[in-house]
Amino acid sequence: MRLLARRLGFYLLAAWVALTVNFFLPRLVPGNPVATAIGHLTFVNTQVVAAIKAQFGIGIHDSIWLQYVHYWGDLFHGNLGVSWSNSFEPVGNLIGAALPWTLGLLVMATVISFLLGTVFGIVLGWLRGSWLDWALPGATFFQAIPYFFLGTVLLMIFATGLHWFPIGQGYQTTGVNSVNPGWNWDYMVSLLDHAVLPAGTIVLTSIAGWMMGMRNMMVITMDEDFVLVARAKGLPGRSVVWYAARNAILPSVANFSLAISLVVAGQLLVEIVFSYPGIGYLLFHAVTEQDYPMVQGIFLVITLVVLAANLLMDVVYVLVDPRARQEA
Repeated sequence: MRLLARRLGFYLLAAWVALTVNFFLPRLVPGNPVATAIGHLTFVNTQVVAAIKAQFGIGIHDSIWLQYVHYWGDLFHGNLGVSWSNSFEPVGNLIGAALPWTLGLLVMATVISFLLGTVFGIVLGWLRGSWLDWALPGATFFQAIPYFFLGTVLLMIFATGLHWFPIGQGYQTTGVNSVNPGWNWDYMVSLLDHAVLPAGTIVLTSIAGWMMGMRNMMVITMDEDFVLVARAKGLPGRSVVWYAARNAILPSVANFSLAISLVVAGQLLVEIVFSYPGIGYLLFHAVTEQDYPMVQGIFLVITLVVLAANLLMDVVYVLVDPRARQEA
C-alpha cells in the first residue's frame, strides 16, 4: 500500500497544480474576456456585466486569494460557470453531454490497439527473423503520421471518395437514415458506423508502440532461464509462448498510463477532424469563440480524467505484478 499511497499523493499534487493554473491563467492572459462575452449577447445590462466580471475577478474588491478560495468552493459544488458561446448553458452540463462520447471512443480505440499490438508483438517476438518482421516498418510508418493528417486522409478516401463510412458526427442525425438516440439496434449500428474512422485513426497511430514494446520484451524474455528450462523439459511451443508472454506483458501494462495520456492528446484532434461530438470538438468551438469558462472546464476535466486513468493503471499493475505487490 505504500506504493499506491505515494502514487496517490503525487496525483493529488498534480491535480492541485493543474487546478491552480486553471484559476490563474485566464486572469493573466492579455485581452478583455468581459468584452468577448458581451459580444455574444443580444441584451446587456449592468447586472449581466457585473456577473461576468465577477466570474473572472475583474472589478471586484475581493483579494485574489479570496477569489481562489471561492473558486475551490465552486468546484466542490460542481459549478464551472456558464458558456457564453452556447446560450449561457452551464459548462458542467455541456461537458457532461460530451464526455461519454470521448470516453467511449478512448476506451474502444485504446483497448483495440493494445490487444492487437500485444498479440502481434507476441507473434513477432516468437517468430523473430521471419518474414513477419515487415509488419514493424509498416506500423511505424503510421505512428509517424500526425493524428489530424491521417484522419483527414482516411476521411477523404473512405468517406468522401468510397462512401463506405459517414463523413462525421457521432450518429446519423439527418436524412432518411436518421436514427433516434436510445437503446435500439439502429442507433447502436449508427454509433459503430460513425466511430470506425475516428477509432481506426487512433488505432493505426498507436498500435506500433504496443507491437514494438511487446516484441522487444518477448525477445528478451525468450532468452531467460525459466523459458530455456521450460523448453528443455519438452513443453509444447504454445505453452512456452504463453509462459513467456505473461511475463513480457508487464512492462506494457506499466506503460499503459503514459499511452493513455498520449492518446487523449491525439484524440482531441481526431474529434475535430471528424466533427465527433466529444470533448475535443467542444474545445475547438470554445477556443474559436474565446469561451474562457468552457476552456477552463474542459482543461479541468481532461486533467482529472488522465490522472484518474493513471491511478487506475497503477492499481492494476500492483495487482498483476507480484514484485510490485511486494514493494507496495
